[in-house]
Amino acid sequence: MNRTLLALVLLFGCSQPDSFGGMTLSSPAFANNEHIPKQYTCDGANISPPLVIGGVPSAAKSLTLVVTDPDAPGGAFTHWKAINIGPNLTMITEGGHPGQEQTNGFGKVGYGGPCPPSGEHHYVFTLTALDGNGKSVAQAKLTGTYKR
Repeated sequence: MNRTLLALVLLFGCSQPDSFGGMTLSSPAFANNEHIPKQYTCDGANISPPLVIGGVPSAAKSLTLVVTDPDAPGGAFTHWKAINIGPNLTMITEGGHPGQEQTNGFGKVGYGGPCPPSGEHHYVFTLTALDGNGKSVAQAKLTGTYKR
């Protein structure tokens, strides 16, 4: 998406596409828009699922990963945030700790799995590639669902 079009989209309140820049994010544990297995939730081992990263652009100097629940009662809830992930990383292993993990919405550093109070929630894994100036050069999303 060129800069002018992106500026217009943001100006008029529309969201940018789920993915751009050719980067991909997937998991061998669940497919996009499918159910997240219990072991990756507060009802199981509460460990992070394995993630596979592809197509990171050569301009990327670092990656960030943020997992949010947009269906949370109080608004988007952060389950995991990691910054300064090396751009050559192609897989985050199950239970892995990429980059510098930050405090999540539970007040703990690292991954906090899905734990919806009621109903089915969506969990959006967003991987962003940043250039040396901190500008986003690519983004990929993977969404999973969970219902207790």
